[in-house]
Amino acid sequence: MAVPAAPGIERPMRSRWFALAVLCGGLLMIILDGTIVSTALPTIQSDLGFSPEGLAWTVNAYLVPLGGLLLLAGRLGDLLGRRRMLVAGLSLFVVASLLCGLAVGPEMLVAARFVQGVAAAMASAVVLGMIVELFPEPAERGRAMGAYAFVGAAGASIGTLLGGVLTDAVGWPWIFFVNVPIGIVVVVLALRTLPADGPRTGSGHADVLGGVLVTAGLAALVFTIIAPSGPLVRVIAGVVAGTLLVAFVLRQRRPSRPRTAPGAGAEPLVDLRVFRSRAVSGGNVAQLLVVAAMMGFQFTVALYLQHSLGYTPTQAGLALLPVPVVIAVVSLTAAGRLITRFGARAVLVVGESVLVVGLALLTVTVGGDYAVSILPAMVLLGLGAGVVIPAVNTVIMSDATPQNAGLASGLANTSQQVGAAIGIAVLAALAAARTDGLVTGGVPTAAALASGYQLAFAISAVLAALATVVTLVVLRR
Repeated sequence: MAVPAAPGIERPMRSRWFALAVLCGGLLMIILDGTIVSTALPTIQSDLGFSPEGLAWTVNAYLVPLGGLLLLAGRLGDLLGRRRMLVAGLSLFVVASLLCGLAVGPEMLVAARFVQGVAAAMASAVVLGMIVELFPEPAERGRAMGAYAFVGAAGASIGTLLGGVLTDAVGWPWIFFVNVPIGIVVVVLALRTLPADGPRTGSGHADVLGGVLVTAGLAALVFTIIAPSGPLVRVIAGVVAGTLLVAFVLRQRRPSRPRTAPGAGAEPLVDLRVFRSRAVSGGNVAQLLVVAAMMGFQFTVALYLQHSLGYTPTQAGLALLPVPVVIAVVSLTAAGRLITRFGARAVLVVGESVLVVGLALLTVTVGGDYAVSILPAMVLLGLGAGVVIPAVNTVIMSDATPQNAGLASGLANTSQQVGAAIGIAVLAALAAARTDGLVTGGVPTAAALASGYQLAFAISAVLAALATVVTLVVLRR
């Protein structure tokens, strides 16, 4: 019996690279929405009447479903077809973006952002698998992965600046409206250029209940942190979050029947045995802490630049631009060589230490001139993150086998989104509490805001320091 050629080999080289461009276009749109909103936050808060704590939901309503549903979306892509999942996700993303731009109140925007996050998980979970299918040869796949990594770095840079420019020029709704024409074009090109899904192989079902439990648990955890209500509400929300997350873990512990077995049911999303690896468990904890520090910083620094220093959204975008630009340059040019020469663990420790210094520098230079007190910290943060991101992913994947490589990669992506959501929630809540306490005590609002942001930067530095401790203690040489 003849063995059919891999799908990527059957397609001409030119069409495969065009298909890669389409995939990267969809991924770019999704990555943009993770950062494009940052410089528009003060304007959105003013126009829609968000509370300081509630403003965090404009970001977390996107990150929570994105992080919680990645593994489920990847499994659904395996079962239903990756192209179908990609097109469905991008189409839903376009509709949700339109609703975000039309939002007339906080509730509508948060709900639409949640739908955006669901759509982003559906689309982004299958992109990497489709690239692997398109480029079976190692050399071609390496170049394709380089393009994939570059889009991730460039997307953050473009989003930071584009959000400020669009907010100043035509208003914050256009940071969402811009996705509509781009998304429609990408969907049409995806249908025309990406190979059709083959017949479904194997049996079994996706663990939808597991995906719902972890997503609802994360949402309840974030609400526990930033809930503006009294202690009783926080306690109840915390109990609900803990119950949902424990139920998710217990569900993942159940034995699964082989996919080919008659009547095979839903397989667990996570094989918990993978956490026996120090590289997987320690690497994901370190990454969660680093991302919490960096995303929490990005959320608060955008508010600080505009509320405390009086920057316009465009000026704030330009002020933040050195971070993603330096990340892109370092990660694409130097990180791989450093990891090869010194090892991922050593590079990770150095990068985390640089992040601690950069974040700590912001806590002692609040209110100074940009070139003297802010730009050096931005450059340090870019340098640190530029080596930390590839190094920590190298560590996480170092123990992966062919059988669990997909799971390890999915967990790495999930810990990024979960860390971002938790970091933003924690820092937003602490900064708002510090500010409210000072204002109540008679401190002028401007000084109280600056003090709240300063506390947030200090907490970010502590989170990065904890990541360094985890790397040193848990990860072996």
